[in-house]
Amino acid sequence: MAVTTRRDVIALAGLGLSGLAAGCSPVLRVVSASNSADPVLDDIQRRTFQYFWDTTNPANGLARDRFPTPSFASMAAVGFALTAYPIGVYRGFVPRASAAQRTLATLRFLARAPQGDAPSGMTGYKGFFYHFVDMERGTRFETTELSTVDTALLLGGMLFAQGFFDRPEESEIRELVDKIYERVDWRWSQARPPTVALGWSPEKGHLPYDWIAYSEAMLVYILALGSPTHALGPESWKAWSAGLRKHWGTEEGEQLVRFAPLFGHQYSHIWVDFRGIRDAFMRERGLDYFENSRRATRAQHAYAVRNPMGWNGYGSRLWGLTACDGPADVTVQADGRSRTFRTYSARGPGDFDDGTIAPTAVGGSVPFAPELCIDALKAMRAGHGDNLYREYGFLDSLNLSVPPTVPLKHGRHVPGRGWYDGDYLGIDQGPILAMIENHRSDLVWQVMRANPHIQRGLKRAGFTGGWLPR
Repeated sequence: MAVTTRRDVIALAGLGLSGLAAGCSPVLRVVSASNSADPVLDDIQRRTFQYFWDTTNPANGLARDRFPTPSFASMAAVGFALTAYPIGVYRGFVPRASAAQRTLATLRFLARAPQGDAPSGMTGYKGFFYHFVDMERGTRFETTELSTVDTALLLGGMLFAQGFFDRPEESEIRELVDKIYERVDWRWSQARPPTVALGWSPEKGHLPYDWIAYSEAMLVYILALGSPTHALGPESWKAWSAGLRKHWGTEEGEQLVRFAPLFGHQYSHIWVDFRGIRDAFMRERGLDYFENSRRATRAQHAYAVRNPMGWNGYGSRLWGLTACDGPADVTVQADGRSRTFRTYSARGPGDFDDGTIAPTAVGGSVPFAPELCIDALKAMRAGHGDNLYREYGFLDSLNLSVPPTVPLKHGRHVPGRGWYDGDYLGIDQGPILAMIENHRSDLVWQVMRANPHIQRGLKRAGFTGGWLPR
């Protein structure tokens, strides 16, 4: 657990403490004997932070979808970058003033970027942002969609930055976050009320799919219900959660709401502390969404140990399926059987498994099962060296079952080892950094628990108990 009963040092770190005089909640630096001195976690966090610091565009704060392959910017990756900067301050990786300036550059750009329904030259519409945008101009990349979930991930990073940068001289950060969040028209996104559409495009209008049932879209609805200007009603959460019963089942002996790739059990938890708070569905089941993610993590570990498909390397210290890069889109004969591999794809037990392991699957799940996840991260780092772990931490994925004769779309074959990706992905780097920090210090969760919009959204969704004020 991220919160320990024994705290050897609780020190005011001088990071967000102007709020003591201003009536704001201070950011506390919590250091315990169990989590303060881990040089491996220190190194993973430092390198992963450096990915965002080095590869974002300092002029506008836009974060690359991937690196070093040239790419467009991803709005979700920008949200993870905005989450990374305060963590970098907290860990001493970067001066506070520098992080605040980078954050401010990002927010100024997003606040002023063009919004409209034209098919090109726009960064967003109705307060939402396009999934991918040009790294320099910040305008829509080709025909990508306006994305409700990527906008929510962006807002998660913004609201964390708003709560962290609480000094008087940082007031513009807080003002810009309010401006950007308040203009998001959640009601417009309801093509089929009371649920929220996945997205919109100027060519076709709202996409024909809505966010329903368990997924990373928990954050979409919490932010939509918590909006101070365009709030949705409790019926939206009820409609979203109506499908939970269909997804309740058993995986590897664990009873849980199922979602095969681990990212669905991680993303909303990066900014929302679900420990001890429950909505109507979870009250019926006698658990919370944090426990649900813990069970999903343990189930994936058990699946890898059982290894029903016989993939090379799977075991107690090499596991983790989620959405990630893969080696190729091909079906070949290998080890006397037909094997299908994919490039970028969602992966998970019972869904699709081609032997591709992603470090973010375990890195982003550290708070749920630290005893399993930290052990796996350390084993990956030690066992695969710079084939997998380099300047910016973990490359996106590896697969030890790809025959060397397979023509690759991504990455490279390492003789005698297997396939390793050559890219880092922003949306996979972000969960590693943030969730290790939540495990070690509760930093993101501490700040976000005090956010009135998060509190309001959770209450409108029917959450009660735990840390949530009555």
